[in-house]
Amino acid sequence: MSNGIRTAVIGATGYTGGELCRLLLGHPAVTEILPTSRSAESFERVHPNLLGSGLRFHDVDEVTAAAGDMDVTFLCTPSGEAMHRAPGLLRAGTRVIDLSADFRFTDPVAYEQTYGAPHSAPELLPEAVYGVTEFNRKALPAARLVANPGCYVITGLLALEPLLSSGLADPAAPLHISAVNGTTGAGVKPRTEILHAEAFGAMLPYSLQGHRHAPELEDRLAEFTDGPVTVDLSTAHGPFARGIHLQASVRIREDLRSGLSRARLLGHYTDRYGAGAEGEFFVRINTQDQLGGLTDKDYRRYPNPTGVTGSNFCHIGVDYDARRGVAKVVSVTDNLVKGAAGSALQNMNVMLGLDETAGLRGYGL
Repeated sequence: MSNGIRTAVIGATGYTGGELCRLLLGHPAVTEILPTSRSAESFERVHPNLLGSGLRFHDVDEVTAAAGDMDVTFLCTPSGEAMHRAPGLLRAGTRVIDLSADFRFTDPVAYEQTYGAPHSAPELLPEAVYGVTEFNRKALPAARLVANPGCYVITGLLALEPLLSSGLADPAAPLHISAVNGTTGAGVKPRTEILHAEAFGAMLPYSLQGHRHAPELEDRLAEFTDGPVTVDLSTAHGPFARGIHLQASVRIREDLRSGLSRARLLGHYTDRYGAGAEGEFFVRINTQDQLGGLTDKDYRRYPNPTGVTGSNFCHIGVDYDARRGVAKVVSVTDNLVKGAAGSALQNMNVMLGLDETAGLRGYGL
């Protein structure tokens, strides 16, 4: 890497691939970006926000053949494709960061149960490092293959880990999560329901029969407890382009409720993630004091997706319903940055021994 970092972005026509190219263009150590497309359209026509960047699309087979010259290859392909491409890329010598779901489960049976198709590279699942940098930082420098989490999952994991690791959460109670994603979370394929004229002012619930990310959350959250975790996940697309607004209700163990308060819960979160820029740089806890009386609508106590738009930050707020013994957690991210391309770049930085925040220090818009 003496001449800079060389990267490839396979599947660069979608929102995630375009966002990854945008972030790589601003990275001080990246000197080459090879985005791929099967389309005949030009790069700047597909991503007009990157007009003048000098990037152009390359043929995916040509980039794959040259993978040995790449320091890192990002897979921004639909789930089901990365598992076919990763083995050859790894054999060529490039390190792979997969932004699809193909390597997020360690058990191929769990993958098949969730996505309805057998895994074609199950031998790679045990070595894939799960890419929540804040949890798996030590494993990343030696990793050849990183499985980037989904946007709902990383937003939920960062929100819930302090409650589970501290033992406050009732292990017998389901974790109730309601999350709203921007319409970019539906992908670039045109659908009537997510056209601006249809989505403006609307809410679009989906996958209420069982969201595919619930098993992933259950699998990863179980690492912070002594037993299995049940996640009740409800999702919708909201009338905005990008962002995740996640709210979780967590029942507190009865023997630990005495004296529990919002202030004490905030203490658990600041102990875990640090305060401000100290500790986990990209996780910020909203510690705003409560203003007004019990029934006042104090909106600024809780984070809002507008505060993280365009950034790699996760903002978290908490409160406590003492009458019911339930902790409430609000967690927000930009689904295209911390929920996808930004966390991938954060993982790349740690893999290559760079400053973890390189190319990612920008705050919300």
